[in-house]
Amino acid sequence: MTPRLWISDFLKSLLLSTIVTGIIVVIGLWLIQTSPDYWWIWLWCFFLGFSLFLMYISPYVIEPLFNKFMPVDEPDLEERIRTLMQKVNIKVNRIFKMDASKRSRHTNAYFSGIGKVKRIILYDTLLEKMSHNEILAVLAHEAGHWKKKHILKMIVAAEIISFIGIYISFKILQTDFLTNLFHVQQDTFFAKVVLLSFIGEIVFSPFGPVNSYVSRRFERQADRFACELTGNKDAMAGALIKLSKDNLSNLHPYPLYAAFYYSHPPVVERVRDIKRLSVKDAKIK
Repeated sequence: MTPRLWISDFLKSLLLSTIVTGIIVVIGLWLIQTSPDYWWIWLWCFFLGFSLFLMYISPYVIEPLFNKFMPVDEPDLEERIRTLMQKVNIKVNRIFKMDASKRSRHTNAYFSGIGKVKRIILYDTLLEKMSHNEILAVLAHEAGHWKKKHILKMIVAAEIISFIGIYISFKILQTDFLTNLFHVQQDTFFAKVVLLSFIGEIVFSPFGPVNSYVSRRFERQADRFACELTGNKDAMAGALIKLSKDNLSNLHPYPLYAAFYYSHPPVVERVRDIKRLSVKDAKIK
């Protein structure tokens, strides 16, 4: 990254975070003031709706502020991608190349869009360093997440936990438990919120390893799905090796640390598991 680009990214991120945080705080406090007895459910509904809104507008409003998106200029690759996605009933709207190389050497690809119609984004670094078969394997992995509803499951689980958490927070804020516990003389709503946020970090910390464990299970399922869809486990393994190299992954992390914090299995384990799979002859040529 150039200094100019770094400063530009910093200012844009600061502006966006200020706007988003401002909207959340203003509307959140307004809901609390307007409905003191039921604000917890209105606040949860607002958070859910606002999150979905950001997910919807992000590809069209937020992401273009930082990157340029151009159509992929490889007709053969585009046709193979569309053929692959048709096999899992994913309708591809557009396939774009993103200028990720101006910030990093990392390689990646992802889907955007809500529902069956997707935009596929390929990093320009991915297109430069991977073969077509490896790119198809990466996209088949992402298709596996969608087909097995991994993202939906994670969103539903997160919303259920947040629903319970907001209700418990509402009940605690109705009492003087926190201010008495910390011997805070100013028994105000804002003081209670600050104390609750501190306690919340501790209370919710055990959910981190659980979330990481579930995420790793989903990644293994998506790896298997990609191999079965393409019939080419060597391409999936090769793509993972290149991704780990370009993204400077730790090949042999400390097992306990990985169990707590890694959302993806270590790449050595993933490649080993893929090599053990029994996959039929390649379906995509």
